[in-house]
Amino acid sequence: MTSIALFNNKGGVGKTTLAYHLAHMFHRLGLRVLAVDLDPQANLTSMCLEQTEIEELWGSSFELTEQGMAQQYLFGTGRVRPGQTIADAVRPILEGVGDIGEVKPTPLMPDLWLLAGSLDLTRFEDKLSGEWPKTFAGDMAAIRTTTAFYRIVRRVASHVEADVVLIDVGPNLGAINRAALIAADAVLMPLAADLFSLRGMSNLGPTLRTWRGNWRDLVLPRMPDGFPAPRANMTPLGYVVMQPEMRLDRPVKAYERWLERVPRVFSTAVLDQQPPSRDDQAYRIATLRNYRSLMPLAHDARKPMFDLKPADGALGSTQQYVRTCYKEFRDLAHAVLDRVEGIQETGTVA
Repeated sequence: MTSIALFNNKGGVGKTTLAYHLAHMFHRLGLRVLAVDLDPQANLTSMCLEQTEIEELWGSSFELTEQGMAQQYLFGTGRVRPGQTIADAVRPILEGVGDIGEVKPTPLMPDLWLLAGSLDLTRFEDKLSGEWPKTFAGDMAAIRTTTAFYRIVRRVASHVEADVVLIDVGPNLGAINRAALIAADAVLMPLAADLFSLRGMSNLGPTLRTWRGNWRDLVLPRMPDGFPAPRANMTPLGYVVMQPEMRLDRPVKAYERWLERVPRVFSTAVLDQQPPSRDDQAYRIATLRNYRSLMPLAHDARKPMFDLKPADGALGSTQQYVRTCYKEFRDLAHAVLDRVEGIQETGTVA
C-alpha cells in the first residue's frame, strides 16, 4: 500500500478535483483505493457524497427537518452512519479520554472507499500544534497525537486492503497538514502556472525538508520498539499543471512565462538541487486542460467528469470532451503509478 498526499501551499489550483478524479481512475484501472479527506473544509467529502448523506454522517438532522427532508434522513441511504469521520477518530485524543477511535470508511463503489472529513477537524489543529515540540523529547502522549492520522489511515487501509491511498489536505503549512504529510509516502503537487503557485512551491519544499529532518533526527530515535510510526518519506512525485481557461496549444504569454519558471523553482525549492535545473521537465507529470464546463454536470451526477453520459447532460460534442478527459486522466494515473513504482524499487522517483 502506498499513500500519496496531494498538496500545494496555494489554494484554488484544483487539488481536490484532482484527488477525486485520480481516485476514480485508479479504481477504473483495477486498484483498491481509499480516498482520505484531511482538509478541515471537507471539500473531497462534499464531492463524493450527497448533502443529505453528509448531514447523516455528521449526525445533524435539524436543517433537514426544517427543509421537510426528515424522512430521508431517518431512513438514510444505506452507506453512511453517524460518527464515522476522521474527526470522530481523533476525538478521544482531543478530549483526553483515550487513543484513536474506530471508524469505518464510506463505500463509494466496490473497491473504492472514502474516509470522510468534517469541519470539526479544525479543533484538532491547536492540539497538534502544542504537541509537536513535545515529540522531540519522546513524550508518548504527544507522539500518539502526532501519529494519529497515520495510524487511523493505516488501520482503515489495512481493513479494506487498499492498494493506494490518496490524501487530500488543505492549502496551508499548519499543524494538521504537517501530521498529514508526515504520514504520506509521497507528495503530488497540483499547481497553476502563476506567481502564487510558484511562491507556494518555494515555501513548501524547505518546510517539508524541515519536517522530515525533525521527525527522523529527533523523534524516530526515541520511538518505542513496535510502535507504528511513519517514516516521513514525503517523496516528491512531481507536479501536475492545471491549465487555465484557454487552449492548451496556444498559451497566452503570461501563462507561458510562468510555466517556463516552474522546473527551476521545483528543482530548487522542492528537490533542493544545486545547481538548479532550468528546463528539466522530468518532474512535470502532466498538463491537464481546463474542464470547467464539465464540472457542473459531474457535480449534479455525482460522478467523475470522464464518466458523464448523454443522460447526465453531456450531449453532442460534449461527449468528445468527455472522452478527451478520460484519456488525460488515464494517462496521468499510469504516470503516477509508474513513479510510485520507482519509489518502491529505488527509494527515489524513477
